[in-house]
Amino acid sequence: MQLTQTIPYVEDRIAKSCVRSGRDRNEVHIIAVTKYVSLETTGQVLKQGLHHIGENRWQDAQAKWEAFGDQGTWHFIGHLQTNKVKDVLGKFAYIHSLDRLSLAKELDKKAGAMGIKAQCFIQLNVSGEETKYGLPPEELDSFVQAIRGMENIHIVGLMTMAPYEAEPEATRPVFRRLRELRDEMNRVRALGYEVPHLSMGMSNDFEVAIEEGATWVRLGSVLVGKE
Repeated sequence: MQLTQTIPYVEDRIAKSCVRSGRDRNEVHIIAVTKYVSLETTGQVLKQGLHHIGENRWQDAQAKWEAFGDQGTWHFIGHLQTNKVKDVLGKFAYIHSLDRLSLAKELDKKAGAMGIKAQCFIQLNVSGEETKYGLPPEELDSFVQAIRGMENIHIVGLMTMAPYEAEPEATRPVFRRLRELRDEMNRVRALGYEVPHLSMGMSNDFEVAIEEGATWVRLGSVLVGKE
């Protein structure tokens, strides 16, 4: 399918998910995940009006960012090595994978030197899968306390990845738990400010994620395909 077909298809599914859950469609934002597609396809994605671009590795994203960096808003959605912070910060508007204190310290240090604030999602491994990155949910409170004083980091939300399930409905408890963790953070004002966003839901399960409160969905194959 071409982008001119996949975009309306995905939009229809998002709209129906919002209707089912009583949500405003404007609360849900699409990140087009271009890690598996070419430079040319990434350009077409931007031309079709999908301005939020998600990439997993700087090595793969560099050529795309150099070609189209000023045409979209870039989201770093993969595991971020501490030694790659210098490459990513200042180019990617959002980092979805803050998952350890050493990374937080490096982001705070480098952002301070650049005179910017790093806009981050805390990544949680809600499902407990050994193959996934992310903090265990039970460590969220202590992690938040450890980073609360870092003036150059701003937490905009929480992020998780659900297991791949043949039946997407099976992912619902994972997404619901992330929402509950975000809501509890806000209830006790753990960071001293509101944390609005939930980055959750991918091509296989984004409708369930939306029904459970996703504000950012990360869509690759269902939207931009693979090459």
